[in-house]
Amino acid sequence: MTDILEQYSSLSPSSDSSEISAVLGKIISYVAQAVLALKMLGRNPVGSDLITRPSTLSTLIFAAETFKDTPNATSEVLRCISNGLLLIPDSRSTFVTKEVGGGPAVLGMFENTTSPDLIFVTSRLLFLSTASSAIAGDFIQDLVEGKISKNGQNVVDILAPKLDALLPLIVLGTPMAREAMSEMLKFGFNVLCFYPRIVGVQESRDDWDSTDTYGAWPRQLHGILPSLLRTFDTLPSTFPSPITPPMTQLIHNLIMIPVSAPLHQKWFPQSTPPSSRVSRTSKPSSVTSSPVSKGSPTLPPTLTSNPLPKEVKAGKIDRALSGCSRSSRPSSPNLSNPQDTLLHAYNILDVTLVYYLPEVLDPDDPSVREKCRRDDTALDELVTPLILLITRLCIGDEPSRARLRDWLIPSNLDRTSPLEARSDTLGRCLRLLGSVYHTNLKKAVGEMMYAMCDSDASILASQVGYGNVAGFLFSKGVMSPPPQSSTSSNATYGPSTASTGAPINPITGIAQQPVTVPDMTEEEKEREAEKLFVLFDRLEKSGAIQPDQNPIRKAVEQGKLG
Repeated sequence: MTDILEQYSSLSPSSDSSEISAVLGKIISYVAQAVLALKMLGRNPVGSDLITRPSTLSTLIFAAETFKDTPNATSEVLRCISNGLLLIPDSRSTFVTKEVGGGPAVLGMFENTTSPDLIFVTSRLLFLSTASSAIAGDFIQDLVEGKISKNGQNVVDILAPKLDALLPLIVLGTPMAREAMSEMLKFGFNVLCFYPRIVGVQESRDDWDSTDTYGAWPRQLHGILPSLLRTFDTLPSTFPSPITPPMTQLIHNLIMIPVSAPLHQKWFPQSTPPSSRVSRTSKPSSVTSSPVSKGSPTLPPTLTSNPLPKEVKAGKIDRALSGCSRSSRPSSPNLSNPQDTLLHAYNILDVTLVYYLPEVLDPDDPSVREKCRRDDTALDELVTPLILLITRLCIGDEPSRARLRDWLIPSNLDRTSPLEARSDTLGRCLRLLGSVYHTNLKKAVGEMMYAMCDSDASILASQVGYGNVAGFLFSKGVMSPPPQSSTSSNATYGPSTASTGAPINPITGIAQQPVTVPDMTEEEKEREAEKLFVLFDRLEKSGAIQPDQNPIRKAVEQGKLG
């Protein structure tokens, strides 16, 4: 190193250009090696402790800003900091102090870059810096209120266009694009989760919306919702399970935002006014009332609307997706078409359940847990947030409740066999209600079905049978079969009889078959009546029933039997 400094110091305006280039080349090489060594050092807690000292952090931030025209170099320097913040949690509050200046510096780099790799590492730093409201409360508040950005922008105004810009890159299989969106959404989740709590004492402010279900919600966060919904609707799906990053983080972000009146038009751009009902004829393309065919599930059209190009080789999952279509190189996603969030969420749920619970497999079967283990996930953690999103859409929008009821329990539903034994989404949901291992998912499914039935236990029980939902209703304080709702026979909630005209058994939810009485001679009838008389007489004498409860005695006393 001393030799390099001497060579650099010896340079003069008259030095030969080749000599200058050689010296500068050596300096660049040494710097690159130093950064690499520092990054490796930061993977050890002892090394990270040195890196996360205020003076070192300030130096690294200065170096990152110096290399701003070389994204790869900037990224490597920031990764050194990221390793330190990950291993030394206490350093995260140090990073965003005015002394170090990490917050404004990294936000500025995040705001100005288009490189997926640099978006990834800056998003990770912002995520780590906001991972605790207790530590970074002031920083989060300043981010939302535009006090950090050099342009005075709200962090939501910065995040929203970044989401839209990354979508075409993901469609084209650009390296690090998916990872960048995942990290960015983790940072966004922290903002959506913590900011309302940090300034929750100011719920009466003029720039907050008051909602009956969710309490107050700051209008500064409204701008992120359209981009989240566009991304949710347009993001190319993975196969065989569509719930993988960044879809996982997308769902977590969406469930933080209330489905309330001030945001209703953003959630449902094509919706009719909340007071009107929608048609019950529209059905998700992936959902049928017949059993699912054997083999791998077929992705619904909404999940393959943006196939990857044939030549993209971005991993096993993306190769599977590219095999679903042999179309030419796709164009950028159309971000202007209004989305159908409920339909897309339901299709994702349908495909996910088919993958993890094929045919009529019991959710508690060991093979389900083994598949989750291979996928390094848990069914509770994977599917529950998606069902919570569907539930919130139903609670906040009356037409959504009607549509979901029609998809799960159509008026022409085949009720000749047990509903819980069906190989469709309804059957899987009912089997999950009896699960022992997936407790969170079990509760979430019950809440979803309860919400789609207008939170009316009578309607829910009349549609699927009290026996299928007895455990869930018991947890809500309904200890016995609820009385028939005055509205449950209304066409809005489906017929009170099966499509064949047969009455529906209120316990099982299936059609009651007519009882056929065999033809008997008078002598045979008398013998059967005598057997019944003897049987009930024995029960009365043994004290099993009281005399006034003996139907044979009552019939004789009323003159109905001679």
